[in-house]
Amino acid sequence: MAQVRALARRTIAADPAKVLAALADYREVRPSILTEHYRDYRVESGGDGAGTVVHWVLQATSKRQRDQLLEVSTAPGGGVVETDRNSSMVTTWRVRPEGPAAATVEVETRWNGAGGVGGFFERMFAPKGLQRIHGAVLENLERRVVPGGQRSAG
Repeated sequence: MAQVRALARRTIAADPAKVLAALADYREVRPSILTEHYRDYRVESGGDGAGTVVHWVLQATSKRQRDQLLEVSTAPGGGVVETDRNSSMVTTWRVRPEGPAAATVEVETRWNGAGGVGGFFERMFAPKGLQRIHGAVLENLERRVVPGGQRSAG
């Protein structure tokens, strides 16, 4: 089994601490920025950063879905890590300050892919699909945290 990786990033014109706080808010902010690819969202425990347990079903395609139960921890250097109890999938959200009024947010998801022909296609297509989903979540995050709608180009 090869490891599969999807990566997306966006620079957001907002206070890095505000961006990180928004990412770690699983009660209010997170459900408001998720795309239609996520359903059955619920906070199992916690709700703010490390120690939170959250559930959702990620519907990546019409035929591919993952029922995820995620444990949230702190990412080294600033961010949050979501580790799926139901699979090998780990998603890390990192917030890198770009001065006092901007942050680059990077989201990286890794998991152990399938073997054989199915694994070949998974490694070929799944990262691009997940990158699009993460890109849309980052765009929604930017809409949520940027005052007055001053958005970046990506």
